[in-house]
Amino acid sequence: MTVTPAPALAFAASERPEAQAALARLTARYGQATEADADVIVALGGDGFMLETLHRNLTRGMPVYGMNRGSVGFLLNDYDEDGLIARIAEAVPTVIHPLQMDAWTGDGTVRSGLAINEVSLLRQTRQSAKLRILVDGRVRLEELACDGCLVATPAGSTAYNLSAHGPIVPLDAKVLALTPISSFRPRRWRGALLPHQSTVAFEVLEADKRPVSATADGFEVRQVTRVEVRERRDVALTMLFDAGRSFDERVLTEQFSA
Repeated sequence: MTVTPAPALAFAASERPEAQAALARLTARYGQATEADADVIVALGGDGFMLETLHRNLTRGMPVYGMNRGSVGFLLNDYDEDGLIARIAEAVPTVIHPLQMDAWTGDGTVRSGLAINEVSLLRQTRQSAKLRILVDGRVRLEELACDGCLVATPAGSTAYNLSAHGPIVPLDAKVLALTPISSFRPRRWRGALLPHQSTVAFEVLEADKRPVSATADGFEVRQVTRVEVRERRDVALTMLFDAGRSFDERVLTEQFSA
């Protein structure tokens, strides 16, 4: 009879007191491997810390199982210290692909970052931003006057995108959400759903008068003049969700919540 060894777990926790307390209890109970030697990383915190953990493992693609020791916890499983090995063994993997952001500044410098949730452009001053939007090199919107605009992955569609009244996107829909933030003109434009292989470009109009910043999750570039966004299919990240609480189930639940 062959006995399957328990997976080596690397626990990581945010600075929140409840996350640190959970870290101490769980490592005492299940042991602690280094992230380099682990089979699974267990992230303890909120959605922000889950994103930090995924970003930290972009190149290795280590599966991450999150437990909520934060606030919202949309990307995390419920916290329970019992039966953790069995829960992880039965967990449903969800593979996501980040967005690549390439941002040009006025001196021609290009800075790049990866976003698991969204790439967002935001006005830097009291003046509204003015953006020209191109999809695959074709101008689709000549001028958008707004507080900003974002491109969200399906995984990020329930985050900032949803707060900006963008659509919730099922994970397997193979689309990206393009959503304006406080659109002033055209006032009734609500955004678009784009094929996931699209390249979205934003040209900042009147950049000196109306400066704009661009952010890929937590990585910010200020006073941009042009931003290009595309999906990185060559980078795959795996999140683990408890059986019956898959990411797709969470998306459905969110769409029917009050």
